[in-house]
Amino acid sequence: MQGRYLLAGLNATTTFICILVLIFHKYRKYLSARLVLICTSILIYTFTGVYFHNGAEYFLLNILFIVILIYDNKWIVGTLSLLVITAFMLIIFMPQSWYLAPPVPVERIWGNVAVSLLFIVVALSFFKHVQSDYQREIEQQQQALVSMNKDKEKLFSIVAHDIRSPLATLESLLDMFRRGQYPRNDMEEAADVLHKKVSQLGITLDNVLRWSTRSMKGIQTRRRDFLLAPVVTEVLHFFEGIIQQKQIRIDLQIPVTAALYADRDQVSVILRNLFSNALKFSYPGGNIELVADVTEEVVITITDHGMGMSAQQLSTLFTSHQYPGYGTDGERGTGLGLLLCREFAEQNGGVIEVKSLPESGTSFTLHFMKGDFSPEDDAAFN
Repeated sequence: MQGRYLLAGLNATTTFICILVLIFHKYRKYLSARLVLICTSILIYTFTGVYFHNGAEYFLLNILFIVILIYDNKWIVGTLSLLVITAFMLIIFMPQSWYLAPPVPVERIWGNVAVSLLFIVVALSFFKHVQSDYQREIEQQQQALVSMNKDKEKLFSIVAHDIRSPLATLESLLDMFRRGQYPRNDMEEAADVLHKKVSQLGITLDNVLRWSTRSMKGIQTRRRDFLLAPVVTEVLHFFEGIIQQKQIRIDLQIPVTAALYADRDQVSVILRNLFSNALKFSYPGGNIELVADVTEEVVITITDHGMGMSAQQLSTLFTSHQYPGYGTDGERGTGLGLLLCREFAEQNGGVIEVKSLPESGTSFTLHFMKGDFSPEDDAAFN
């Protein structure tokens, strides 16, 4: 204390105020903490600087920097800045003497000035670090937003693809009605077929909407063990109308015990897209082979003997610059399906390969991790 009881009391008051600020922060009263700290610090540092000549004006500079950094309101910043500058000028140019406030020793002034200037460096570095964290967080949020927008586009593509196929089947049947290709005696049977297709479309919509709802916060891969055969059966039912319309023969070689460890919904999307392409580019009366081999992994191959692809089409197949062609019945896709297939395969630890020659057909091969599942387990699970 060195006999300066008033200065010691003011320093103790400053310490108490700092503790009070911590208490305010604990109860989330941040605005009150700011006002108490800034206003009382300006008063105490001005008084001690004017009368004790202890270098308190440099602590006022700290207050000035903090005011500029933490406030956005220009009126608050302007008013407090003017107040701090006035106090600083008052200490420098109008020092006062008072018998109750003897000046502090020179070494004490040196220490105060050094500490105050060091605090400026620390404070600026701290706020710069905080700003960098905010900037990093904003960039991460922007990247997450971009990713979610891409996922949204993929979901729309999946929904459009899965709805379009059943609707195409319905359109084909209705067109046959319009052309009179169904005799009156077969009208009742055809009505049953239409009812079945509409029911399938309802199930498809329900499945797609359920899967889309699960993926509203971004497409997420959830791997589990499941049997491949039921998924393939669902895919074949999905395209039953188109298979009959184009009179495509399906050569199916799927072991009953073939199981995958992957996201079932995403594998279903992959198979639907690849099988849709095989149907699209197969000639009427052609055949499609769907084969699965189980070794240390599960290798699924979908082969058609249709139009095939050129070397240029193959080179851009899994890029955004691909050139989707027309199918054998004039069908045309967007090219987004294969992008989804590759991404979903990679997310499930799989690989997708393709071989094709013009007028010789196309073969897509999928490599997935082998699962541990049995038909009894699948029946119990479902």
